[in-house]
Amino acid sequence: MTIPAERLHQIANRFAELEARMASGQLEGEEFVQASRDYAELEPVAKAAAEVQAMRDEIAGLNEMLSDPEMKAMAEEELASLKKALPEAEHALAIAMLPKDAADARPAMLEIRAGTGGDEAALFAGDLYRMYEKYAAEQGWKVEPVSIAAADVGGYKEIVANINGTGVFAKLKFESGVHRVQRVPVTESGGRIHTSAATVAVLPEPTEVDMTIDDNDLRIDIYRSSGAGGQHVNTTDSAVRITHIPTGIVVAMQDERSQHKNRDKAMKVLRARLYEARRAEAHGAEAEARKAMVGSGDRSERIRTYNFPQGRVTDHRIGLTLHKLPEILEGHGLGEMIDALIAEDEAKRLAAMGD
Repeated sequence: MTIPAERLHQIANRFAELEARMASGQLEGEEFVQASRDYAELEPVAKAAAEVQAMRDEIAGLNEMLSDPEMKAMAEEELASLKKALPEAEHALAIAMLPKDAADARPAMLEIRAGTGGDEAALFAGDLYRMYEKYAAEQGWKVEPVSIAAADVGGYKEIVANINGTGVFAKLKFESGVHRVQRVPVTESGGRIHTSAATVAVLPEPTEVDMTIDDNDLRIDIYRSSGAGGQHVNTTDSAVRITHIPTGIVVAMQDERSQHKNRDKAMKVLRARLYEARRAEAHGAEAEARKAMVGSGDRSERIRTYNFPQGRVTDHRIGLTLHKLPEILEGHGLGEMIDALIAEDEAKRLAAMGD
C-alpha cells in the first residue's frame, strides 16, 4: 500500500506539534495525560513515516545520480536495494496507521467455562487455564484468580481471572469462543476418542471512570455460601449476587469469607461484562469494519480444535494447523498461533481500507 506524500507530511507535522507541546512545560493535569497518550500512540507511526520518507528522498537522489556515468553503477546497486526495502517499510507504516482498538492496551478478564462433555470438559477447562497462565508468565503478565468453581474430578466448571500487564487484551482478544478437544479420556477403557468443549471469553477490563454504574440500577442479594469451600462454608451470609437491572446481567461471588470482598469482586466482573456489552453494541454500529476482523468474538463460535491423537491444534478461522499440541498447551507454542491471528487480522483490515 503506497501512502501519499501529503499524508507523510501530515504525520510528521502532527508529531512535531505534539513534541513541542510536551516540551513546553505548559501542560498540566488531564491535558498533560491526554497529550502523553497521543504522543505514545503517534510515535511508532511517526517513526515508520520518517523511515518511508527518508527512503523515498534517497531514491529520488539516486535517480538523479543515474545521469552521471561515474556514479551510475553505484547508484543502480543502491537503488535496487532500496526499491526492494521500500514496500516492506510502507507495509509496516500502513499497519502502524490502522485504527487502534481503544481496549488493546488494557488488562483483561479471562473467563473459562466447561461446556459439553461433562468431567472431560472440566478437565479441558483446566488445561486451557494452565495454558494461558504459562503464556502469561512468558509475557511477564500477572494472573490473579477472581472466582473458581472446581470440578470433583479436577479441572474447573468455571474459572474467572484477571490478567494484568502490557498489551494483554491486544494479544488475547482472539481467544474468545468455543475451544474443542478430541482425546481418549483417562476413564475410557475402550480407547474411544471423545469430543468435549470449553468456552473462553476475554474481556477488556475497564476502570471505574470508563464504566460508571448507577447504584440504582443494581439489585444486591446476600445469601449463604454453598458447595465446595472448606470448613467456613455455610457459617456466614457472605455470598453476593448482583443483578444489573437494565441489562439483566447477573454476577454471583462466594469465594471469599468476607461479604465486602465478594461484592468488590462481583462488581469488577460486572463492570467488565457491561463494558464488553457496550463495545459489542458499538461494533454493531460499525458492522462493515467488524466484518474485516478475524472472528466476531462471539462466545458461541467454534474457533479451535485440540486433537490429542494427532498432536495437532487447528484454528478454524484462519485455517491454521500446528502439529505442536504439547508446546501450545505448555504456553510457549501459543504465541505462534496468536501472532498468526494478529497478522491475519491486520491483513484483512488493510484490505478493507483499500476497498
